[in-house]
Amino acid sequence: MIPAHLATPMQRTIDLPDLEHRPVMRPSIALMAVLLAAALTAPYGAAAACGSPLLDTSAKRLVGPEESLCEHAGKAVLIVNTASRCGYTPQYEGLEALWQRYRDQGLVVLGFPSDQFGGQEPGDDAEIAKFCKVNYGVSFPMFTKSNVSGRDAIPLYKELIEITGESPKWNFHKYLIARDGRSVQAFGSDVKPDGATLRAAIEAALAR
Repeated sequence: MIPAHLATPMQRTIDLPDLEHRPVMRPSIALMAVLLAAALTAPYGAAAACGSPLLDTSAKRLVGPEESLCEHAGKAVLIVNTASRCGYTPQYEGLEALWQRYRDQGLVVLGFPSDQFGGQEPGDDAEIAKFCKVNYGVSFPMFTKSNVSGRDAIPLYKELIEITGESPKWNFHKYLIARDGRSVQAFGSDVKPDGATLRAAIEAALAR
């Protein structure tokens, strides 16, 4: 079941009074227009403009400025918490292969390095970016090192955890958001990027 805060917003109709024959009230039209705009934009306006409540946030790139994740609305989005010194680190190769294979069909892979699990991401953003590029040729979007679990998790991960009921327990945990921006699946660290399970889920998410 889709949580209530992610359900499709109900259409709201607001009836304005007839001001045609009441010139004394005309000054209030501007105020009513402001109220009407506020009613139509809160609380769902930002999500509607973004196209996905989950992606209605921003994050800083490893090399680059803060950017809105709304630019990925309408795509299938694979979100992965990564680390450079983990037994699962070679999954970078499979993630890059997924990105290259499906990007033209509407998939984007978003990497969020984290040092929360085993202290296996000790480097700073510049070091992480260099490692990913030199060792695995990573070209999909990578973001600043972040907390992805617990009360200090970044907002995106708090939402993913709340929706799926599943928090990352190790590096390379995966969340897949379908094109509709609402349907989310979670996959453990041992689910390989190039495995049949994740590929099938991606193809289904692209079709939604």
